Amino acid sequence: MTTPNARRLLVADRPGAYPTIGDALSVAPDHAEITVAEGRYREVLALSGLHVTLTAEAGAQVIVDGAGADHPVLHAVGGSLTLQGIELHGGESAALSAENVELVVRRCLITGGRGPAVRIEGMAAFELTGCSLKAVEQGVVIEGSPGRLVDTVIEEVTGDGVVIGMGAAPVLRGCTVTDCGLRGVYVYQYSRPVLENCVISRTGSDGIAVAQHSAPVLRQCTVRDSRGVGIAFAAGCGGSIEECRAENTAEPGISVDGGANPVVVEATGPAGSGGGAPDELLTELDTMVGLPRVKAEVRSLVDELQVNEWRRNAGLPVGGASHHLIFAGAPGTGKTTVARLYGRLLQALGVLPHGQFREVSRRDLVGQYIGHTAEKTALIFEEAKGGVLFIDEAYTLSRAGSAGGDFGQEAIDTLVKMMEDHRDEVAVIAAGYTKEMAGFLSANPGLASRFGKTIEFENYTPGELLGIIGRMVSGQDYELDAAAEPVLVDHFARISGDENFGNARDARRLFEGVRKSQSQRLRLLGRVPTLEELRSLSIADIEAAVAR
Repeated sequence: MTTPNARRLLVADRPGAYPTIGDALSVAPDHAEITVAEGRYREVLALSGLHVTLTAEAGAQVIVDGAGADHPVLHAVGGSLTLQGIELHGGESAALSAENVELVVRRCLITGGRGPAVRIEGMAAFELTGCSLKAVEQGVVIEGSPGRLVDTVIEEVTGDGVVIGMGAAPVLRGCTVTDCGLRGVYVYQYSRPVLENCVISRTGSDGIAVAQHSAPVLRQCTVRDSRGVGIAFAAGCGGSIEECRAENTAEPGISVDGGANPVVVEATGPAGSGGGAPDELLTELDTMVGLPRVKAEVRSLVDELQVNEWRRNAGLPVGGASHHLIFAGAPGTGKTTVARLYGRLLQALGVLPHGQFREVSRRDLVGQYIGHTAEKTALIFEEAKGGVLFIDEAYTLSRAGSAGGDFGQEAIDTLVKMMEDHRDEVAVIAAGYTKEMAGFLSANPGLASRFGKTIEFENYTPGELLGIIGRMVSGQDYELDAAAEPVLVDHFARISGDENFGNARDARRLFEGVRKSQSQRLRLLGRVPTLEELRSLSIADIEAAVAR
């Protein structure tokens, strides 16, 4: 969403910084990166046509509080907006409202207020990853928009957890929707979402309700403890229900009206299965660009686990093995993707019962007073049982890595005990920069011994980053001018020495810049472009994006 030479602004109570987020936004140029220091900011923010990133300072708790306001805490129209590690506390309206915005929200907590936690409208794509939405009237409302909702928890909702309408076709993957007064997920108005490996529980009405000629794909989802039926398809609806389960719901668990025609594939095996055979998952790992050492390390872990299972079945003794790992390396090197795949491998091998993936950061684990942190950390750990608990930027928990270190230390001490007490029930993966992770492991005398192995993720080479760009190009049905490849390789070689080099993240930002350059070029043609022109990314598009 931002360019490599974007202007950086700081919001903080210190000399040279802007005192409020609104002050920084009022002077922010396009593609500004605004870092926000710890604190509670009682503001209501409105953006129009701006391209901007708001990021919480490392280890900081940043709260944008709109309590009492009758407008969204953050209302964006047009442009692009990235939020990272920010808390939004709603007032009398939606907490976050985005209209035709290229929206990216990562590791954010959105809570309180009337209306939905997040409302997304228009045709621009969005991405919500690793977020927590709670104590709201509605969780997420998506109208017409494509995009992705991944590894996000929606809970304590008085109405519907997720509402998808106006023909929207988002992908929801690995999400948890629980404690809803009405439906967990409501799909209507010709919408075509894909729900994969989602868990919907404790709803006041149907777990998943499909209406008004919608055609969702529901794949390996579980609905449990709902007062209504687990999954309900109304007349005129299509799509598919693939290996889904309804447990402890109203009868029938899955209800398909006689006038509906979804394809139904019955679930087989125990609940939570369906993560893929180990060999298939290893093949998926092999298709990732680069990472030869990481792939070899993961294969060696799988080999050991498989042999241990064979020995156990043969009645032979098996030594204790820790599933906890350290993933060390720079951002954008695939740590989260590999961690998610590792959880699915553990599930496929029968080591863990579920393949769910819970991504957290310091903000999710650390409380505001003594004793609160232990409670929060224990609750997160319990939710992750049976799958993977992924702690991003784990070094910010150590005293050396954060300003409010004592509470972070309380989280570490709680984790050390629970990792030992439940080592066969969960896989904890702590990730972060190599040097900082060494300091993290020294924060508690027993911490290093809890982790079985450290896997080092190296930076991608310029050639590998070219391959990543190539996948993005082909995946969105573009064609790249072969003459542009040396320009891309030279660009990646030049920026790879920067201390803030983002690896695949920089590759994605560049690809988005190239798409924008192509759009600007085609708009100047004065006519409707041909199919070939719409697909073609020229060397001029590349050079324009690199020059930004």
